[in-house]
Amino acid sequence: MEAKLQNKRPKHLNLFKISQPLPAIVSILHRVSGVLLFFPGIPFILCGLQMMLESPESFEALQTTFQSPALKLILIFFVWLCLHHLCAGIRYLALDLHYGISLAQARASSKWVLAISIFLSILVGARLW
Repeated sequence: MEAKLQNKRPKHLNLFKISQPLPAIVSILHRVSGVLLFFPGIPFILCGLQMMLESPESFEALQTTFQSPALKLILIFFVWLCLHHLCAGIRYLALDLHYGISLAQARASSKWVLAISIFLSILVGARLW
């Protein structure tokens, strides 16, 4: 019996071919956003804070650096990472308190997390641009 089960198991599991449900995608994005906010995010924030506080000339250099469209897009991306991480974290706190744990509610809350984080990022991006 176990020999038959061993033969039917896949030898290579391709995660890109598996269709993930939306709550799983939100969970993966929550973890990825946390990692990206930690490693490149914290050093960039500290570098920018140092440039802001060092001298008026370095503050002006930082302001002119942030005028480039490429850096503005990167900044908007980091804003989305932060807002997505915040919204998904609030969702997981609600799930820990047993709010919205049914399948339909979990799918709806994951849609709301994506919609709210994208909407708020667009608002911040419009204000930034």
